[in-house]
Amino acid sequence: MILIDRFLSDEQDPKAVEKVLGKLNDMLSANEELIYMAVQKRPAVNLLPTCIVVSNKRIFYCEPGNFGITMNFKDISWKTIKEVSFKEEIFGSKFICVPTYGENIITEYIPKVQARKLYQAAHEQLEAFKEQQRQIELEERRSSTSPVTVNTVPSAIEEEPITFIPPTPVATSFAVAAPVEEPEDETTLKLRKLKTLYDKQLITLEEYEAKKADILDSF
Repeated sequence: MILIDRFLSDEQDPKAVEKVLGKLNDMLSANEELIYMAVQKRPAVNLLPTCIVVSNKRIFYCEPGNFGITMNFKDISWKTIKEVSFKEEIFGSKFICVPTYGENIITEYIPKVQARKLYQAAHEQLEAFKEQQRQIELEERRSSTSPVTVNTVPSAIEEEPITFIPPTPVATSFAVAAPVEEPEDETTLKLRKLKTLYDKQLITLEEYEAKKADILDSF
């Protein structure tokens, strides 16, 4: 059973509070808790005030109908609310609920103290819900990306040996180091090639001298 006294802390109309709580007691879902209630107070006649109740799961709008014989309830869950605000005026305040889709819900003549506490309670619950959704989305992203991270490790290891191969510059410098431009004749060309082989220590001195002698003899 909901205790009425905790919802009469800011001069709320006791009859309206009692009537609304009697109805809401049977409408609450599992683990749902009422946090604050504000009761409309019109400047002239205030026989049928609208009540706004904040719970940890939604906002209730409780409007009397049929001259107070019945009560119309409308609830908006936090996941469909974009933001809440209030605006102080000469006679009380306006409490404004901005849904994600549809028109703003504006309730006038909420006593200023009640409007501030109503806004505080609604804002805290809305931010708590948004933070909870952010954490859920973050966990979903982590779980969806983790398999990809595991698969990338082996591929990186396999590619390592390929990256570490290049001893090709030796062959390139080989080709560049022995340029042969416009040989004077065939004998000179042979001698130059022979000298290149000897300079690169590809043949011994004895081999060099022997081959040199052969070339000169054939000349």
